[in-house]
Amino acid sequence: MSTETSSDAEMRRTETTLYGSWRTLMIGGALIALLGVLAIVYPFVTGVSISVFLGAALVVGAVIHVAHAFSAGGWKGTLWQIVLALVYLVAGILFLTDPVLGLMSLTLVLIAYFLIDGVVEIVMGLRLRGEPRWAWMVASGVISLVLAALIWAGLPSSAVWAVGLLFGVSLLTTGISMAMVAMGGRDAAEAADASARRSARGA
Repeated sequence: MSTETSSDAEMRRTETTLYGSWRTLMIGGALIALLGVLAIVYPFVTGVSISVFLGAALVVGAVIHVAHAFSAGGWKGTLWQIVLALVYLVAGILFLTDPVLGLMSLTLVLIAYFLIDGVVEIVMGLRLRGEPRWAWMVASGVISLVLAALIWAGLPSSAVWAVGLLFGVSLLTTGISMAMVAMGGRDAAEAADASARRSARGA
């Protein structure tokens, strides 16, 4: 009689999937890490590409809002959708026609993000003072504020590298983490195969 619970079965299915797909995960992680390295090496090209992609996404968003305007209930809903479509369209065209200017805008958004993130983390860390490792959160907030200050002090030249470089670092760390998970799946698969061979010999 089987006494396997549903949670055990789910865990076994997850492990089996990981064992069988570690090669795919490894290849995906390697490709993402490679893209991250390229983005770090060519941050300006990466930043401009992001700016163009965002512009195209905004234009598509404008089209979606126009299409939704015809199904919005009442003239107020329709008017609101059309206004949003115009905002999206203007912003998208600006990003597409002058991606360098769009890159500057993205850099300002990035500075604002680091500034807000730094303040929030410092406040949360201080409120957790006395808890284990609370200082790490404060340190992370200070680093965010330092990054915001450095990028702001380097404007406009920092717009050339900031967005692309940080995007590349994000891709690189994501790719490495995927590769590490894949290596864990590979080791687990090899251990399972070795255990199965020992069991077969014992039988």
